[in-house]
Amino acid sequence: MHIIVVGLNYRTAPVEVRERFTFAERDLPDALKQLKQTKSIMECVIVGTCNRTELYAVVDRPTLCGHYIRSFMEKWFNTPRQQFTSDLYMYEDEKAIDHLFRVTCGLDSMVIGETQILGQVKDAFALAQEHKTTGTLFNSIFKQAVTLAKKAHSDTAIGEAAVSVSYAAVELGKRIFGQFGGKTIMIVGAGKMSELTAKHLYANGASRVFVVNRTYDRAVQLADKFNGTPLSMTDAISRLHETDIVISSTGSDGYVIMREQVAAAMQKRKSRPLFMIDIAVPRDLDPAIASVENVFLYDIDDLEGIVESNMEQRRQEAAKIEVLIQAELDAYRTWYKTLGVAPLIRALQTKAADIHAETMDSLANKLPDLGERELKIIQKLTKSIVNQMMHDPILRIKEMAGEKKADEAMDMFVKLFALEDTLEQTENKAKQQQAAVQSEIKAAAKDMLPSLGTGAIAAITR
Repeated sequence: MHIIVVGLNYRTAPVEVRERFTFAERDLPDALKQLKQTKSIMECVIVGTCNRTELYAVVDRPTLCGHYIRSFMEKWFNTPRQQFTSDLYMYEDEKAIDHLFRVTCGLDSMVIGETQILGQVKDAFALAQEHKTTGTLFNSIFKQAVTLAKKAHSDTAIGEAAVSVSYAAVELGKRIFGQFGGKTIMIVGAGKMSELTAKHLYANGASRVFVVNRTYDRAVQLADKFNGTPLSMTDAISRLHETDIVISSTGSDGYVIMREQVAAAMQKRKSRPLFMIDIAVPRDLDPAIASVENVFLYDIDDLEGIVESNMEQRRQEAAKIEVLIQAELDAYRTWYKTLGVAPLIRALQTKAADIHAETMDSLANKLPDLGERELKIIQKLTKSIVNQMMHDPILRIKEMAGEKKADEAMDMFVKLFALEDTLEQTENKAKQQQAAVQSEIKAAAKDMLPSLGTGAIAAITR
């Protein structure tokens, strides 16, 4: 079995391409089922966000399955593969697992260390489990990825430093005010960054918002988003003393607030601090405002300097997570190798259980006077002996499964315990059970859907 991921993200495809390959939430169950029914695919999970679409699959032939997955995408999105193949990436086996770990930890995100992707991967995995498109490998690997991401964010500081201008403004404001409870914000202009910054400040406790714009209707529209008060520029200056935080982004050719106006407002504020953020280029706020006592003025360069500093901090924390990822990959390798010994261990346990059952039957026949209580005690004690005898061999074969000569060790294990017949019987029994299930499904399909042809029924029961 092999693991592959085929996908596209913000690095490989522009937004006009990514938006064409987005799975609608309501369509995901059908997409999972169709992908699972694709030739050679045994397990699958679809991870979709605004910045990525990724199809994870457990397959029997990775090279051909990359082709099959591209064919699935071609049909599902009704787009010739020539139009999107160059935007795709594909990773196999450990590279695919490493990629999943990095994605879930936020190391592959546009904003490094963001946590939203963790929830999105969890939801994608839960949906795949609900629709039974996962199995032994993905049930283990995706749980491992989620646990790793939680550990990465709890054991490092990767998510603590603000890495957007709007969040940096909030971080600066907290240094000045401590908290924003009861604070008043004035938005000058209707720039997107100003609106986003105001949104974050408002969410952090700021209670009142003034919105100032040359177009009064636009001011009214933006004020409605914050249950705020629209103001003209003249009214804004007269109410500047009521304001604790000013965010300006107008696109004006000159300064819209001068030093003298701020100095006059500060006389009415009785030394209470005023936090002013100038996000405009060219600047809206007179740089001389910074000389007014208790006024804290920051421009876009100040904020971007903080963002870059915080990004560097996140990159340093990301290096710590890379170490965690390597440790998890090692753990995966060990776990995967032990999968090969599972049938051997089951065979040994089956053989031991059969011998124990035969011995107990023989004992009951030879000592018919033993009571039920005595037989239960003997059964419990002898079963304990059997389990203790098997404990060390099972432990050793698990350890040896991770070594270079694992195949030789497993062959020797089979010979030492004479498990050839038991393995064959176990395999045949599994095949018979699978055939019985398939037969029942086919019979049910014929009864419930008599109009279907044999080809359709075969597709359902594949």
